[in-house]
Amino acid sequence: MLPDAFDVTDKVVLITGAGRGIGKGIAQVLAEAGADVAINSLTPRYVEGVAAEIAETSGRQVVPVVADVTGNAGVQLAIDTVMETFGRIDVLVNNLGDAIRKPLVALPGEATPALTDEELSLVIDVNLTEAILCTRAVGPHMLERRSGKVINISSWTARQGGGDMVVYSIAKTGLAGFTRAQALEWAPYGVHVNSIAPGIFPDPVTVGDDGMQRTRDMAARSVPLLRHGELCEVGYLALYLASAASDYMTGQTLFLDGGMSL
Repeated sequence: MLPDAFDVTDKVVLITGAGRGIGKGIAQVLAEAGADVAINSLTPRYVEGVAAEIAETSGRQVVPVVADVTGNAGVQLAIDTVMETFGRIDVLVNNLGDAIRKPLVALPGEATPALTDEELSLVIDVNLTEAILCTRAVGPHMLERRSGKVINISSWTARQGGGDMVVYSIAKTGLAGFTRAQALEWAPYGVHVNSIAPGIFPDPVTVGDDGMQRTRDMAARSVPLLRHGELCEVGYLALYLASAASDYMTGQTLFLDGGMSL
């Protein structure tokens, strides 16, 4: 049985980009720990089924929120939906993120084209702008209550970088900086802001059996702990950051990557 400090029973959590992958793993763990969860996605393709599945296994209220949270209109729609459903937001998890594996400039002798202007903007918006907009939108509510947890999902590339993921690495590094700065601004008001920087966490549902095998092989070659992460493992760290157990921590980025960033 967990110590009382880890208890998140009846907490209300909003997780962006949670229809699959790491966001889904976080939603599952937090719901099983007693939280009610709103899981956001751009489309209903995965999120509605995931919400129903987690609600059934956890016994908690889990609602899908379909909205584009890279823009103000979608952010406000998501926040309004959660507030109308639950009346408050105790924890915001800015999980939305994605990479486009292309160089910033086409490299001599290489066939992969450079990022287009549209792709560059998309990578920044999905990995950094979303977190800023969602945090800004939920801020007045948390500040008024003098209580709240914001958890940003960064990446191991925030420390090490990636040759074909330059803009992604920039955005995730910026997210770590945003975490530090926002934590300082809100610390006097009882609102905590921290980050998790995951390594390799494949989703079996979306990558399939062949993709999982390729990931296992790659992790065995490149990860010091010789394996990829399980989605629930990010959820366990998110549970710590969402609970009172982390009340003396703010502004930190915690690397959960099997040693990849060392």
